[in-house]
Amino acid sequence: MANEIELTTASLMELLQHFDPKARQELDQLLLAGDAPLWVPQEGPQQTAYDSQADIVFYGGAAGGGKTDLLLGLALTSQQHSIIFRREAVQLVGIEERMTSILGTRKGYNSQSGVWRLPGNRVMELGSVKEPGDWIKYQGRAHDAKLFDEICHFAELQFRTLIGWLRTDQPDIRQRVVCAGNPPTTAEGEWVKRFWAAWLDPQHPNPAKPGELRWYVTNEKGEDEEVPGPDMVKVGDDMMKPKSRTFIPSSVNDNLFLLSTGYKATLQALPEPLRSQMLRGDFNAGAADPAWQVIPTEWVKAAQARWKPREVKGPMTALGFDPARGGIDKSSLARRHDNWFDEMISAPGAVTKDGPTAAAFVVPYIRDGACVCVDSIGIGSSALDFLVGLNLNVLAVVGSEASHVQTKAGNIRMRNKRAEMYWRLREALDPTAPEPIALPPDSELLADLTAVRYKVVTMGKVAAIQMRDKDEIREMLGRSPDKGDAVAMTFVEGIPDSNSTRDTYEEAEATDWRYA
Repeated sequence: MANEIELTTASLMELLQHFDPKARQELDQLLLAGDAPLWVPQEGPQQTAYDSQADIVFYGGAAGGGKTDLLLGLALTSQQHSIIFRREAVQLVGIEERMTSILGTRKGYNSQSGVWRLPGNRVMELGSVKEPGDWIKYQGRAHDAKLFDEICHFAELQFRTLIGWLRTDQPDIRQRVVCAGNPPTTAEGEWVKRFWAAWLDPQHPNPAKPGELRWYVTNEKGEDEEVPGPDMVKVGDDMMKPKSRTFIPSSVNDNLFLLSTGYKATLQALPEPLRSQMLRGDFNAGAADPAWQVIPTEWVKAAQARWKPREVKGPMTALGFDPARGGIDKSSLARRHDNWFDEMISAPGAVTKDGPTAAAFVVPYIRDGACVCVDSIGIGSSALDFLVGLNLNVLAVVGSEASHVQTKAGNIRMRNKRAEMYWRLREALDPTAPEPIALPPDSELLADLTAVRYKVVTMGKVAAIQMRDKDEIREMLGRSPDKGDAVAMTFVEGIPDSNSTRDTYEEAEATDWRYA
């Protein structure tokens, strides 16, 4: 009996090099006529991602690793009812063309609805969420696989809400979330590095290996919290089932099909930092900042790198308080000690639902009679009243109020208080400043500060700087920049000095906001 030969992707690619066009055509006909699978993963990272038991997989990093093929392959061979998302509908064209290439036909595809009826009674949908709130279009739509192509293009809120309807009524069908993508090229995609921090953040205290599973729950503050394993854990009064995540890196070196076309040379010719991002999947290579970004990303990262915890913090000079009422936004508190900021304090908006609870959240953190700078619009006005009623040192911050501050160069005015506080924060973060400030390592704070954009407008005969609408930041982040606003408010003009005649508070353990 002749020895059986196991054909791998590599050996098949080697054999195909010796086939003439007629032989290749005959091979295609034999495969179509037989029982060959429609798609099989390549050995290596793609196979590992296909087989991974993680609830949420991030596959990719570098370009050319077969990311889109993995998503299509799952829809074709593993899942029953899947959906592939791109941020914009026009970006789905490439997915349509690739699926047509795999199947050899567009039969079963309804381009109007974006639904593809596949062999084996499988269904694949194509979806897009260009605007931040477009996730509502898919609210309640059940799929056993939520698949994201170029995950760094999505806002965090979009991703978290879309995966909320991962379900099936068929117990034998596995449910999974698979994301594919390259490192973020703008600050808006930085949340991905936070979500998979154990694999992507070089400063993570407990780094994970590629393909390793880690388990997470959402704690009472609405934040991700890593837990030891898949067993049920108690969070507040509820028992929760942890969800697992993993990251599996890949590159063009793992894709024999693209290697044979010379695609690697194309990636090698890219300029930096794009070359490092796309060729090596370097998530720490510098992302290109938009031209009108107020604070350069590298300045914020440098400020966070300067930060060290302090036992002796020195006098508190100001607190920035950005209150929220319910929803996904958080109440955030920034504690400033001259040019050093303590770690950010946050709580769900429901905790500060009115003036008394908002004031109760802030008071335990006040030291040295420091001024509390409060966003006094909406819920902030009620919090302001209660803080004033406690005879505390308080400054109402109204972003739309006129400003008389100029840039350090003295050549451009500020359009309003919001422009003033963010531009003064920018100047304090400038690495050439005599004593640039230090900010706590906080990925949400980094995203908040780098999402702010500005424009130059005219005020009579002079030029002025104006921050773009806060709604634009919400579109980029999928949430309000609470932490960034809290820090920026400590740079507004007119903050009074600490007043020893006012109440001060001894250093003590802060009141638990859940019981305030």
